[in-house]
Amino acid sequence: MAAAISAATIAFVLALILGVMLGRRLDAPRRSRRLALRSSSSRGRAPAEFQCSPDAALPVPATDRALVPRAVSASAEIRDSDVASTTADGRMTKAGLLSMVVRHSSTAVAVVDEFRDVVMFNQRAVELGIVREMLLADPVWDAVKDVLDSHVDHHFEFNPPTSTLGFVSTGRTPRPIVEHVRCLAKVVAQDDERYAVVYGLDDTEHKRLEATRRDFVANVSHELKTPVGAIGLLAEALLESADDVESVRHFGQRVVGETKRMGRLVSELLALSRLQEGDTPEFTPVGVDELIDDALSAATLTAEAAAIELRSDDPIGATIRGDRLLLLTALNNLITNAIAYSPPDTVVSISRRIIKIDGRPMVAIAVTDRGIGIARADQQRVFERFFRVDQARSRMTGGTGLGLAIVKHVAANHGGTINLWSEPGTGSTFTLCIPEDLSDMDWSTEDGGSR
Repeated sequence: MAAAISAATIAFVLALILGVMLGRRLDAPRRSRRLALRSSSSRGRAPAEFQCSPDAALPVPATDRALVPRAVSASAEIRDSDVASTTADGRMTKAGLLSMVVRHSSTAVAVVDEFRDVVMFNQRAVELGIVREMLLADPVWDAVKDVLDSHVDHHFEFNPPTSTLGFVSTGRTPRPIVEHVRCLAKVVAQDDERYAVVYGLDDTEHKRLEATRRDFVANVSHELKTPVGAIGLLAEALLESADDVESVRHFGQRVVGETKRMGRLVSELLALSRLQEGDTPEFTPVGVDELIDDALSAATLTAEAAAIELRSDDPIGATIRGDRLLLLTALNNLITNAIAYSPPDTVVSISRRIIKIDGRPMVAIAVTDRGIGIARADQQRVFERFFRVDQARSRMTGGTGLGLAIVKHVAANHGGTINLWSEPGTGSTFTLCIPEDLSDMDWSTEDGGSR
């Protein structure tokens, strides 16, 4: 946390607060009147000298002022006009620089006194829910009270109420929802005056990534545990059957199968990691027809072993731009997945065509099977890592549960999409859409211009 909230930001804010303290000292007579008003209000009425004054318009609760929040004045928000930003010769003042840095900081900043009066805040403090509806959020104030009493810096987290968050309609891209905020509260004191400075960072994405990492590690551990355990048992069986040639051959083949499966799992994990990091080579033109032919050739032996017929439509001569190896991997995954979930003596077909999505030409490559299909409830999850529609079938075919996740990331890295249509008992169609490469098209021709 200390590294995330820079020391420079903290120093800037502390300098501003010292300025606020000096200003409040100059305003001491008026502050004394406020304290007198607070004291009298605890007895149920305001002094006569204040009843007709401008201060009488302020909320005057009948309880201790320190226990009841007062609405923050809109003037407490830091604005460029709050300080003299330039000197007489046009140079930026230190106060102007400090104010600008805090105002435009990605770190939320709010300053509160011991009576819960928020004397300064920036817009980021509102966005993160630290200052809410012109009040300091209750969970934040609870933490700040301890800091003011103990004079010890305090790191804490809080979850902004969902009712105050969500998407802000501004006509532009909606703001992401803020779910977790990490804060640091520090005390600034001079003589009898005490303030707490609250710094806040949006920790939502970090929390999400941590949860994803934990799930990923748990899933990988589970997936690796199965083949490793199987290899151990098979090795024991081999030792016990050393004199039985047939048993040795049988168990040896199973060891080889489990080893290959574990190797595929590791390879796909590495490939998926590179894809998620956006680590892809320079894109080059890739012929769609040649890509499909290569994918079909690679799947021929697998299809023959499963008694599946592979069919494809006619070439279209289209070109896409991307990483050929990744595109071939994605297409191979779709075809082998279709074979794995199809009954014997059925057909897996591959078709291609050019479509338009939002006016952009895309090459759509569809892989269709006549297999078991996918239930509607599972269709949104099939692209998740390690998700399997049929666990038993996946184990039997040596599946890793990562194939479709890789396809999804390959499509995303190429500016494309992957779509699914499926009906249980009828079959499934996975359609990989990649932008068509139009760089070599002759736009001077009528056909090229209309395409």
